[in-house]
Amino acid sequence: MALELRQQVKLSQQLVMTPQLQQAIKLLQLSRLELAETIQQEIEQNPMLDETPGDYEPEAETAAGEPEQEPIDLEKTSEVRLEENSTQTLSEINWEDYANEYESGFSTPGASGSGREESDLPSRLDILSKKPDLQSHLRWQLSFANLTEEETEIANFIVGNLNRDGFLDVDEEEIGRATGAGPETVARVLALVQDLDPAGIAARNVKESLLLQLEKLGLGGSLAATIVRDHIHFLETKNYAAIAKATGQATDKVLAAVKVIINLDPFPGRVYSDEEPHYIVPDVYVHKLGDEYVILLNDEGLPRLRLNSYYREILKKSSAAPEATREYIQDKLKSAVWLIKSIQQRQRTIYRVVESIIKFQRNFFEKGVAHLRPLVLRDVAEDIGMHESTISRVTSSKYVHTPQGTYELKYFFNSAISQIGGEDLSSESIKNRLRQIVQAENPEKPLSDKAIAEIFEKEDIQLARRTVAKYREQLGILPSKYRKKPKL
Repeated sequence: MALELRQQVKLSQQLVMTPQLQQAIKLLQLSRLELAETIQQEIEQNPMLDETPGDYEPEAETAAGEPEQEPIDLEKTSEVRLEENSTQTLSEINWEDYANEYESGFSTPGASGSGREESDLPSRLDILSKKPDLQSHLRWQLSFANLTEEETEIANFIVGNLNRDGFLDVDEEEIGRATGAGPETVARVLALVQDLDPAGIAARNVKESLLLQLEKLGLGGSLAATIVRDHIHFLETKNYAAIAKATGQATDKVLAAVKVIINLDPFPGRVYSDEEPHYIVPDVYVHKLGDEYVILLNDEGLPRLRLNSYYREILKKSSAAPEATREYIQDKLKSAVWLIKSIQQRQRTIYRVVESIIKFQRNFFEKGVAHLRPLVLRDVAEDIGMHESTISRVTSSKYVHTPQGTYELKYFFNSAISQIGGEDLSSESIKNRLRQIVQAENPEKPLSDKAIAEIFEKEDIQLARRTVAKYREQLGILPSKYRKKPKL
């Protein structure tokens, strides 16, 4: 079979995603914070984009329909100087007002007390730009210890190998190989690190951490230490009767020892965790006015964009700018206009999706989670005439504030659970009912997964035992043997 090269004309259709279309799709799935960062990057990269001030009100309109923008004279800036002949000289400043109130012992001659209790004053940590993490806290304590160069190296290696829980991720042999120190030196330095604050640090597991904390409290030989060291498996299942039998102690003494153990911190390193809390800012607010629900898009914190009038003047025919400059500005103008339109389209799409969700889930907005109905992306997509993938992008990382609370948009989409002789129920409403059943159970005789399934069956809801177990785990509810309150 001979091979040959030849030309052939072929007519076909294919979907090509332009960079502008890719940008519009990307904007749909961004969260509020990511969208604000993206807009800020575009402002920095595109000279055609300006951020409108919050108090900006367009007064005059140009022929092109854009408000006139007066250029800002950066040269007209003022300076604040402390003149030599100023009425308020350095000697006249009341330095007592700048006293360091964080130091309880600070006082000036003749100064009267502020009348505030020390507990009312803010902490020193409140004025720091960053909260100290576990490693820096431990190294600060080690700086006060009289350590040799070798001991300092070992201590820093140990501190550097602590995880977020404060546990040591390496054994003593690895420490010796990495630092070249002997076993006795490693053990001595490790004991020194374990004696630092917080108590229980640099342990290998929870048991050792609890024992270190009891040792620091002077309870190393107590009943609590015996329970942790030899009977911690009974402690996990709250089998206090077995602990009393194994230790030969009375039940009241066992309970007193358990109370001491409960007050300990099994993960001492988490106190100094540098993880910052993430606060949710809703993208949409839904308010009820009369019998109707009003949708308000939250634009607070998002830069308001407008086109730069200076560069638009360059594009006029009367401009003497070079052709290369005009082409560059024209390209940036198209990019800026497309970005503004994409953001507006994003906001309109979010509005339509929320409007459709309210239509399907009106009972939820009226009565709460128990009345959440099954809903899939296809239902909303068909309702507003969009593709399922678009709905998925819109509902990703977006939050809505409702009369029932703040929820992620994806929360309203859940699977259906069949109900005998009635409408299907949503999985979220089943989880809510499961939580109510567990909260109302007898703590001395907690319900098993099978018993909970039987309760659902009495309510005409077909739910298998394994499904109950799956929902229970998703809700963070322990099995019945761990929920049982011991008989005393």
